[in-house]
Amino acid sequence: MPLSSEEAKKAIAAAHERAAALGIKVAVAIVDEGGLLHALLRMDGAMPLSSQVAESKANGAALTLRDGGMLAQLAQERPGFFAVVDRLTRMPLVPGLGSLIIRRGEAVLGAIGISGGKPEQDLDCAQAALKAL
Repeated sequence: MPLSSEEAKKAIAAAHERAAALGIKVAVAIVDEGGLLHALLRMDGAMPLSSQVAESKANGAALTLRDGGMLAQLAQERPGFFAVVDRLTRMPLVPGLGSLIIRRGEAVLGAIGISGGKPEQDLDCAQAALKAL
């Protein structure tokens, strides 16, 4: 069963709530298992570019089945492979903290990507979003 629109809204609200508690403004993107955008919302005052970065983070996580930290490790350890994979996707892959895989049981439903804070803050907001699901 795919992620519902209501679940996506709930996850985004939780991420925005956590960002507000941290005193930052973020964009939150949720993509399906194929990396296609399901939901995107940028907080008022967040940097305009944060929307594209959040979607690219989520896209990379969903398509590689790796969270942002693992994707960064892949980019560092296998730069040639990462460069090829990055060209195969619809959007550039953004490695680094702030993206997590969404699972229901063993099934991958998609991924969450956050952008706007420091890497650790983006990850914190992504964890809050995932916890809300």
